Amino acid sequence: MKELIEREINALSKQFIALRGLTPQIEKVAELCAAAIKNGRKIMFCGNGGSAADAQHLAAEVVGRYKLDRPSMAAIALTVDTSILTSVGNDYGFDRIFSRQVEGLGQAGDVLVGISTSGNSQNVLRAFEMAKKKSVTTVALTGASGGKLKELADYLLNVPADVTNHIQAMHIAVGHLICEIIEREIHA
Repeated sequence: MKELIEREINALSKQFIALRGLTPQIEKVAELCAAAIKNGRKIMFCGNGGSAADAQHLAAEVVGRYKLDRPSMAAIALTVDTSILTSVGNDYGFDRIFSRQVEGLGQAGDVLVGISTSGNSQNVLRAFEMAKKKSVTTVALTGASGGKLKELADYLLNVPADVTNHIQAMHIAVGHLICEIIEREIHA
């Protein structure tokens, strides 16, 4: 058991050090998100499973607070309204649960962050396609390969990991960095 724990910690440690390579992209995305909020726009987050939980977590950090006691900022997780998810899923298909919301809620100047460990989640891909039509800037938060999202995204944050749990650990760390920079850009 001890060997397993140490092996996992060592692997994660190496991947987190390699994450430094995304510093310019993380900074750019955070500045983009801060600019959207400053301009009266919002950040939308979407993902499935653990990535849905991350979407909700990061939206909460923006709307509530991350580290600073400051006014609320505009963000929404497209994963939380069960009535929308089930009605759109039933009437249009699960692959449209996010794109339908982007169609109705997205405005030019908004930012859509799609979280997908594989980068191939069909409903996130469709949301990015709709975002393009609505002039919503897209950010893909993926594993190392980037999947199909890398071709659709305006900005790609493909963390240096290819194992789902490692990708997810890095996603929340990247999301927290973005939240901190947004707070500092707007309220520090």
